[in-house]
Amino acid sequence: GQIGRPKVGAMTGWLSVAHRQGAFRLELESDLQTGVTAIFGPSGAGKSTLLRIIAGLQTPDQGKIVVGDRVWFDRATGENLSVNQRRVGFVFQEPRLFPHMSVARNLTYGMRRSASKHAFGDMAELLDIGDLLNRRPANLSGGEAQRVALGRALLSEPDLLLLDEPLSALDFDLKQQISPYFARLRDHHGIPILYVTHDIDEVARLADHMVLLREGSGVAAGPVDQVLAQIDRDPEPSADIAGGRLTAVVTAPIDDDHLTQVKIAEHILWLPGAVGQPGETVRLRIDARDVTLSRVQPEGLSALNILPVRITGVEMLGAAGSLVRLDHAGQSFVARLTRRSLRLMELQTGDEVFAILKSMSATPSRVSGR
Repeated sequence: GQIGRPKVGAMTGWLSVAHRQGAFRLELESDLQTGVTAIFGPSGAGKSTLLRIIAGLQTPDQGKIVVGDRVWFDRATGENLSVNQRRVGFVFQEPRLFPHMSVARNLTYGMRRSASKHAFGDMAELLDIGDLLNRRPANLSGGEAQRVALGRALLSEPDLLLLDEPLSALDFDLKQQISPYFARLRDHHGIPILYVTHDIDEVARLADHMVLLREGSGVAAGPVDQVLAQIDRDPEPSADIAGGRLTAVVTAPIDDDHLTQVKIAEHILWLPGAVGQPGETVRLRIDARDVTLSRVQPEGLSALNILPVRITGVEMLGAAGSLVRLDHAGQSFVARLTRRSLRLMELQTGDEVFAILKSMSATPSRVSGR
């Protein structure tokens, strides 16, 4: 089924597509907004098919795609721009650099005549690849090669950037190293960036908006914070990603116990490891399964992170579970409880309770700069 269009951020395009491949049917309607929109869902949900349709590599049965003031595809009128006419940048799981060319030549390949030497220098600085320009792809690490692929795509001056699981081939350490560069792209380029992934931590670290796909249908869309904490519509497909994304400010450097102090409003949280510098804003993904609720303020617990919260919604989940929506200082997240716990505690919408968050669940993969 189709989903309502999100109304947050600057809209620079819109798409509505329907396509059948055998027994599989993809059907989605969504805005294209500036910043990073994560296309999230399990394997087989239709994520890569959607990117191929947008890029012009595959023609949908029905629909319309508009980017800026140009119609890229319209089944009703027969309009169907070629891949080159669509001015789209595409970055795949593998960098796909030309092995016989230097990094500099890879970057300038396809670079539009309107792009200046200044733009080239800015891109090299933005992605920290200035020292790599004379190397061949065979002499690059996985993270370096992926940054070069990003630079090449952006120097073609695309109206839309498509990223198809660009970090999936990298190990955890390389993912951590390259993630800040994606954040830079998000902050420096006023174009829509569609980022396909099945890793919810990547969504929380990098994306501004998200579209949740299930079996070819969009079942939720909007700002990442809202979708992760959404329980009032079709909760079943999002049960495994339910939780939330909290924004906090680092208030002290890492201490002798290897914990970093951050604050949300006036309440302190402790995160494991070094997390930014004092004064920096960070995002923290919360998993609903790592949240416990208490009627009274807990004492004598090993848990360090306790937030006063208000219950803003309760939804039953399956035969034995429930999702409880919580609000702390205007930020929403979700706790996953058994129905028995919900009943014994007599929890209802409007109740003021305390949320206990597991400190060690805030692994480095779940924390990022804003």
